[in-house]
Amino acid sequence: MNRSEINKIVDNVIDFIHQHQVVLPKFGYFTLQDWKKLDLAQWQEVFDVELGWDVSDFGGNDFSTRGCVLFNFRNGSIKPVLKDLYPNPYAEKMLFVGKDQELPMHFHHHKMEDIINRGGGDLMIELYNSTKDEELDKVNDLHLSIDGQKLCFKPGSVVCLKPGSSIRVNPRVYHRFWAEKESVMAWEVSKTNDDHVDNRFLDNGDRFSQIIEDEPIKYVLCNEYEKVLAVSKSNEK
Repeated sequence: MNRSEINKIVDNVIDFIHQHQVVLPKFGYFTLQDWKKLDLAQWQEVFDVELGWDVSDFGGNDFSTRGCVLFNFRNGSIKPVLKDLYPNPYAEKMLFVGKDQELPMHFHHHKMEDIINRGGGDLMIELYNSTKDEELDKVNDLHLSIDGQKLCFKPGSVVCLKPGSSIRVNPRVYHRFWAEKESVMAWEVSKTNDDHVDNRFLDNGDRFSQIIEDEPIKYVLCNEYEKVLAVSKSNEK
């Protein structure tokens, strides 16, 4: 992805969520220039558990068709060196899915999550169990909860989440979702999240995008805070 594309995408998502009366914590609006002016030691938790913006095309270089914008509000850590500092067993994030855009088929080894449609259009979710060798289980039914109602689904079922509805997705349940007819502001409430080790993509896609720096950084993504820290250290010299 180009940096210019990422900068524009985040600006557009901020406009969209404000239309739905959602306001981010103040670090959600920080630009790289804002970060340079701050005492970064006060924001170590943001860096360590990777809070903030996450824009990915999952290695496909076609963001409008296959991609997602996320904002991480809170998280703990499962890393041995950090889990005592950040022991909270939960995470919360926003997911913005554009019209006709999909987040590809994947599951999580560790994380259980509730996916909630908070506003916009319908969120469509395709579901499979996984086999022992981490392929699609096309035989066994799924038993999942939608808004507290326990339901049974055939492999490959597509569930439509209307605004206000939610589904609980267990570990090792493959899921793919997309926005139908109009963009969706979704939410995720889950166990502690580590996107570097906990994702299994069916097509072995990349979780984080390769970025071409065609213009200056405006919003620092959650997996690139080393750019902020590097700027801070260079200023100290």
